[in-house]
Amino acid sequence: MELRVLNYFLTVAREKTISRAAEVLHLSQPTLSKQLKEFEEALGVKLFIRGNRFITLTEEGIYLANKGKEIVSLVESTTANLLSDSTISGQIAIGAGETRAFEFIGQLLRDLRIEHPDIHFQLHSGNADDVLEKIDHGLLDFGLVIDPIEKQKYDSLQLPLVDYWGILVHSSHPLAKNKSITPTDIEDIPLLVSSQSFVDKQLAEWLGKNSNSLDIVGTYNLLYNASLLVKENMVSALCIDGIINTANTHLTFIPFSPSLTVNVNMIWKKNQTFSNASNAFLRLIRDVSHDNGTDK
Repeated sequence: MELRVLNYFLTVAREKTISRAAEVLHLSQPTLSKQLKEFEEALGVKLFIRGNRFITLTEEGIYLANKGKEIVSLVESTTANLLSDSTISGQIAIGAGETRAFEFIGQLLRDLRIEHPDIHFQLHSGNADDVLEKIDHGLLDFGLVIDPIEKQKYDSLQLPLVDYWGILVHSSHPLAKNKSITPTDIEDIPLLVSSQSFVDKQLAEWLGKNSNSLDIVGTYNLLYNASLLVKENMVSALCIDGIINTANTHLTFIPFSPSLTVNVNMIWKKNQTFSNASNAFLRLIRDVSHDNGTDK
């Protein structure tokens, strides 16, 4: 598969018409059509359904478009990181689940850019499962995730801060007046919980029993949309503090009692070969973690 032709395909998928894509690529329509036909023949699949006005991707086309974007992104970041050995430059790809700890990472990135202005960042937001998958496929250099982590699969640094679990409720909810929430407080109310694979175990330990005992009516992978349902007073959401800004809203966050805290970690693939930019970032985060007594 030629990267040049893959880029042609991605441009057509984005522009929805051969004519518009040809203009963007500075090619004639017949030339672009011929390249795409040969591309389909080489792959042995049909990528497009050509309509009167717009093209539609087939299932195979949708799959290739999604994977193709990842391939191009990986090639671009690799190329950027190889451009210069004399200065610390290139791209650092960082993925993060929902945690207030990214403010801490933001401070480190600011300091790094002041010292090395040729460094650029690619940020990806997603839940922990999504971040880990992208690290496994080489699409991210680092991931910011909360415990637990697979220590046999990833190297990690524990950051000098923790996240606190609790419940997000509508401000008119009977629980909104509570200073803290105990396991018995949430036994009979409809709840949303995170769909991340590690959450069930953490909640079970705090509850002292399986989370199946709760009235879980749904799951979420990122909290923002879940918070909109809480805002409608439909459900309450078990979540981490600080992800949703509750100031001047109809939402209230209440921490668990006994408290349920989780460590926050920066992780990367074992035996990873880093660019000089990523190595500079890793040195900085190691220094800060060591100064705070959390370097492992």
